[in-house]
Amino acid sequence: MDSGYYAACAGFAAQAQALELVANNLANLGTAGYRAQQATFRSLLAGGGLVAWNPVNAAVNDFGVLGASRTDLASGSLTATGNPLDLAVAGKGFFVVRSAQGVLYTRNGSFHRSPAGQLLTTQGDPVMSMQNRPITLPSGAVTVSADGTVSVAGAVIDQLRLAEFSPGTNLASEGNALYSAPAGTELAPAASSVRQGMLEESNVSPVGAVVELITIQRNAEMMQRALSLFDSQMNQTAAQDLPRV
Repeated sequence: MDSGYYAACAGFAAQAQALELVANNLANLGTAGYRAQQATFRSLLAGGGLVAWNPVNAAVNDFGVLGASRTDLASGSLTATGNPLDLAVAGKGFFVVRSAQGVLYTRNGSFHRSPAGQLLTTQGDPVMSMQNRPITLPSGAVTVSADGTVSVAGAVIDQLRLAEFSPGTNLASEGNALYSAPAGTELAPAASSVRQGMLEESNVSPVGAVVELITIQRNAEMMQRALSLFDSQMNQTAAQDLPRV
């Protein structure tokens, strides 16, 4: 079969997967602390190491496919809410929470106090302290200082655990603005501080995401048209040329 058909098919699949990423980014424009997912592409050589390719064959059979996605760690804007349990991180840090999947990280500081007094995320996961335990709040007015120290009615209760990561660390999205990190990559906060009564907006650029969405849609349409042309050509070959053999 013509290599162009494989190339068009691989290109269409890659654009379809990239379209899902951008659509998910747009769907999370209003999600506090959400980090945009960016597609990364890699080269796939048809046939792998089973065939000895000459330079021309290698160029013709080298298809682009979606390799993975990476998390854009750029900060979003901070918006004042007036809610004392709404917290935001200024800097590169993340809040640390414990979920059913284990330790996860989030920039979504829309927290609430459970009936038992635990500080929880919107999904009900406990927020962790520097002592690696869930934070429990007694009744009273809550204040949180820039270093994450939590006080209730003027008495120090605990301190929020913040985590930073070296540049290049790939945080994997776990949904609901929660992220996992490779083991051993968590660093102590060096340049992060907590802002009480504020939430961080999604870092997705609405205009940029829409432009990217349109571009990907057009690329996918071109790949689809190419597939249709190859299909018509193969049908014509089957109908006209094969009977002559």
